[in-house]
Amino acid sequence: MKNHAPHECTCNCSRRNFLKATSAAALLPSVINAVVHDAESASLPRIAPAGPASKYTPSIKAAFVRRRGDYGILWPGAIYDGETALVSYRNQVEKAAKDLGLKISVRPEPIYSLGEADTWLAEAKTEGCDGLLVVLLDRQQHAWPTAAKAIDSGRPSLVFAPVGSAFTTNTGPLAKKTGAFIASTDDFNQVVYGLKMIRAGTKLRETRFVVLAGNERKDTRIENLGTRLRYLPARSFLDEYDRTSIDDEVRQIAAEYIRNAAFVSGPSEQDVLNGVKSYVVARKVLEREEGDGITMDCLGALGKTQVSLPCIAWSRMLDHGIPAACEADLGAAITHAVVQYIFDRPGFQQDPVPETSKEAIIGAHCTCPTRLDGFTAPPATYYLSHHHGMRDAVPRPEWRIGQRVTVAVIGGLNDPNRLPPHMYISSGSVLENVAVPPSGGCVVSVSVKLDGVTDVLDYPGFHQLFFYGDYKKQLRGFCQLYGIEARVL
Repeated sequence: MKNHAPHECTCNCSRRNFLKATSAAALLPSVINAVVHDAESASLPRIAPAGPASKYTPSIKAAFVRRRGDYGILWPGAIYDGETALVSYRNQVEKAAKDLGLKISVRPEPIYSLGEADTWLAEAKTEGCDGLLVVLLDRQQHAWPTAAKAIDSGRPSLVFAPVGSAFTTNTGPLAKKTGAFIASTDDFNQVVYGLKMIRAGTKLRETRFVVLAGNERKDTRIENLGTRLRYLPARSFLDEYDRTSIDDEVRQIAAEYIRNAAFVSGPSEQDVLNGVKSYVVARKVLEREEGDGITMDCLGALGKTQVSLPCIAWSRMLDHGIPAACEADLGAAITHAVVQYIFDRPGFQQDPVPETSKEAIIGAHCTCPTRLDGFTAPPATYYLSHHHGMRDAVPRPEWRIGQRVTVAVIGGLNDPNRLPPHMYISSGSVLENVAVPPSGGCVVSVSVKLDGVTDVLDYPGFHQLFFYGDYKKQLRGFCQLYGIEARVL
């Protein structure tokens, strides 16, 4: 069966060549004709997290801080309508809670003194909330001392200071404190980001990753972050694979991949079916073990078998908002979760390759999500390729040239001294989709020119995530909020 596009399409991933390529549906007709052509396979079960994080609602205590009575001459000034601001911001807090799925308990009356602040913080400690939101409608007297007490309470604290309620003399002493995120602005979107960060940190603590590696079943946690790990023998994936048949669901998902691909270069129809079967197997394992995310020693467990590597499986899970990491890499797994929880989009875990002539980093791997713009956005143009080992089927998406991207990975999770973990953070722009072949390496190879990074031969970290958007500032804020050392490059 002829299932490859003309040679120039294999070697050049430009949009023009994508669209010129032969239709994938015409190349692999038997799967296409075996199922109903529903546009997005709406009847198929959608994978969803099944672990503790999926069932946990983060709780946040919020309070407004101001003086009693009229504002008078003190800042933010008699001209400021504090009552209207109080109503407006309370409504925006309540809307954010609904939109983000948070339980935010707003103190009925503003905090009018440091004594009331102490009482409120004592209640927060007793109730065990996941974070604090302090909205300052005043600059003087007890306003900033209350913010400082919240930050020093040991709970992640978001301080919102609308314009007029902060000078740099107020923010400076608190700006670099661990556990603090200060939004000094009238833009409430910064508060929403802060709330998403608290939600992400809380969900990260509650998340359970299923780790398919080794020969032992055990439950443990990651120090500092609290993330749960449920180790399963790698053999359990093979056992489940043997029990799973290629049924109508597998055929329907395979048909969707083939029908939506710009073209197919390498894999056979059976390769696609086998890859989708691995997705169904991984989903069963995730659901049975009540996991929120998954990672696997894929090459160690499956490399010497005929079982399909989970390239399509992980790609599909990432597209559906399930953190799925290759090679049982816990740092990459945690980073996937952070990116998804804060930015509502998947990341691409990759092996960094230095490109010295263009002073760029090429991110290379064989598993990549297709919904690069976000979980609810249309997938990127992709074609189906072989894994670099000339086996299995891999969706190979086209990354937008010039698109701003963020690069991040968490490290130091296994530090014997139990030091805080660190995160490498960079940003840059997509230069090109590197064609493999004629180049060697993993078939998804994306070249990124990083801002201010010229020594690409010594670029730190491994299995960093590339993801759409320039979020270096937001990740730095998340790191400060949760005691992670931000190593911004």
